[in-house]
Amino acid sequence: MAEDLQIFVGTKEEQYQNLIPQIKGLLEGETDLIANLANVCGALKEQFNWFWIGFYLVKKSIDNLQDELVLGPFQGPVACTRIKKGKGVCGTSWANAETIIVDDVEKFSGHIACSSLSKSEIVIPIIKNNNVIAVLDVDSNELSTFDETDKKYLQQIVELIYLN
Repeated sequence: MAEDLQIFVGTKEEQYQNLIPQIKGLLEGETDLIANLANVCGALKEQFNWFWIGFYLVKKSIDNLQDELVLGPFQGPVACTRIKKGKGVCGTSWANAETIIVDDVEKFSGHIACSSLSKSEIVIPIIKNNNVIAVLDVDSNELSTFDETDKKYLQQIVELIYLN
């Protein structure tokens, strides 16, 4: 396991390329999902200092009638606790099993405003055995923060979580 995170200054792509081996080190030998999700959040928050980053896990609803996204490990201000399938950016990513990049959350129909400070967002589904089991949600307090570089590398990072 890595003991110290080395923050890298450079292009966004260089930052990801430096961070991924460190995340692999954090996950190596650890089988606890929550611990791994927490460390991934911490590493990404430290490197990029985004406004909010966290995971939502697919779980049964309180009434056990349907699945919903339930807040998991995160870094940033308090967040929405439960999200229905197809609702907001996270629920839409889950329903469609695809990464969604939103340059301006105010223009996303049905956006769930957990914080009025969030301006742009990227959500990456975590797929295991052909089912979305969680999503990685990253918010920025600036417009148009996320792009194809973020999509490429964040997808690689979530894939690391289940290689252990």
